[in-house]
Amino acid sequence: MSIIFEIISNTPDVSSITFIVLCLVSFITSAISASFGLGGGTMLVAVFVNILNPLAVIPIHAVIQLNSNFFRALIMWRYIKFNGMIPFIIGSIFGVSIGGQIAFNMPKYLLEGIIGIFILYSLWGPSIKKFNKYSRSTGIGMGIFTSFVTMFVGTGSLLAPYIKAITIGKKMTVATHGAYMSWQHGLKIIGFGLLGFTFSPYISLIIGMVLFGILGTWLGKYILSWMHERIFGFGFNLILVILAIKLIYSPVKYWIMS
Repeated sequence: MSIIFEIISNTPDVSSITFIVLCLVSFITSAISASFGLGGGTMLVAVFVNILNPLAVIPIHAVIQLNSNFFRALIMWRYIKFNGMIPFIIGSIFGVSIGGQIAFNMPKYLLEGIIGIFILYSLWGPSIKKFNKYSRSTGIGMGIFTSFVTMFVGTGSLLAPYIKAITIGKKMTVATHGAYMSWQHGLKIIGFGLLGFTFSPYISLIIGMVLFGILGTWLGKYILSWMHERIFGFGFNLILVILAIKLIYSPVKYWIMS
């Protein structure tokens, strides 16, 4: 037992109690993401910001979300829409490369506000209709844009309207979103590694959160199976709206405080 406590207390700035709490948070957020396709990642960032070293928040978040999204895509692989994924990956490589060069220089609050406005417009703006007809250039463009942004903040909610527009049915939406985000988080991890971030001090926390995340994803898959399409659609859009409002509040709060 003492060995276990020694392992979980080795994470920088994280106590044993906090370690356990983060593992439980990983379970809950993974279940939410598997049920609705999004939301859990942003909630996880919100928790990380208040606990981890600011420079470690996005890199560690990328590792945990890679596990959550990849495992979700793996257990639902039959529903993934693979058509158009390669252009998105190509665009993502460019986006991560560009974003990595200025990852720590752009004001986070400003970027969050832009993302929030984009999400709301994507849900109800007239231009979202063009996503219904997929094109290679659109896939590359979304890959570049969302992957650039993902070097600063989580982008599951930013990519979600696009994925929903090119997929049919809740299972295809959730599975495809998981697959696309797996590529993005994987490339992001490589990008931060090349920038010099060291993941090894957080390895015990990563392993613990990954294991609890897998359990949460299993639970979320079963919730998704019995959830009605209308309930899923409403919940999906509701989560997007809540996240968008939270993101837009970030620059508003900054301007009020400054």
